[in-house]
Amino acid sequence: MGMKLTALELCAGGGGQALGLEMAGFHCAAAIEIEPQCCATLRLNRPHWNVIEDDIRQVSGWDHAGVDLLAAGVPCPPFSVAGKQLGADDDRDMFPAVLRLVEEAKPAAVLIENVPGLASIKFARYRRRIIEKLAKLGYQVDWKILNASEFGVPQLRPRFLLVGLRQAHWDYFRWPEPVPGFRTVGESLRDLMSAHGWPGVSGWVEKANRTAPTIVGGSKKHGGPDLGPTRAKLQWGQLGVDGMGIADDAPHRDFPKDGRPRLTVRMVARLQTFPDEWNFSGRKTVAYRQVGNALPPFVARAIGLSLANSLNKRHVLASMKMQLELRMAHKAG
Repeated sequence: MGMKLTALELCAGGGGQALGLEMAGFHCAAAIEIEPQCCATLRLNRPHWNVIEDDIRQVSGWDHAGVDLLAAGVPCPPFSVAGKQLGADDDRDMFPAVLRLVEEAKPAAVLIENVPGLASIKFARYRRRIIEKLAKLGYQVDWKILNASEFGVPQLRPRFLLVGLRQAHWDYFRWPEPVPGFRTVGESLRDLMSAHGWPGVSGWVEKANRTAPTIVGGSKKHGGPDLGPTRAKLQWGQLGVDGMGIADDAPHRDFPKDGRPRLTVRMVARLQTFPDEWNFSGRKTVAYRQVGNALPPFVARAIGLSLANSLNKRHVLASMKMQLELRMAHKAG
């Protein structure tokens, strides 16, 4: 058994990363989030967590000194492929605040999650500056794109993950290896789709026998929730899903047998690997945004186990045990 590990969660959102790290054995020392509805979700599901409703730019890292892991799901709009190049003092950019908090809290490990666009050539210079800053603070750094579908998540969802570790732990770190097998949309949602006796569920499951496209949360600037841009909606259509909106409930008996049902917030949460008992605060649009913007808990669990191994200074042979833990948890989930 390793020591009890603590994590400080920045930009916690609806709790996907924090929940996955909890699955990996981390105790949430504090979860900081600016959105009131996200904070309500965190408090609803984990009343014992220290949830702080604040802008991370206003938070002092000294208040969290000595935490084992600082984990940040940095807001992604500036780093999307279509995003504008970042300028000086861009108020969308939260990395300066994250790096300041790292400098003040001095965690043993750092985990930063973002969209894969941050790995592109377009942001190479910016990425290098982040790595150089962490190196100056005493961290060995590496980054990688992990595909959620390789860790038990029934959607593609590539994510950029950056890891920083103190030298004492660096030699023990290994990136998580993919979990064999994959879950399909149809099998993942069969029970939810058949909840009201829809006669077309078996045919739908057969049609949805593949991995979903990346689920997106959308922005507050646009209207109600849907399953993404035109290309994504077409891909959902091939799975037999109407991507133009989010349903309030599963299809009923009178829904056409060959119809295209819409997904509910609970169904989308299932595809993100949130447990069914994890509830989201707010009305449908707000709840869906929390789900869609989250790092899937199963991905956070995978990287969390890797970090826990290295923080506990387990030799690389322990990675075999880690993979076994992942597979067992995958089967159970």
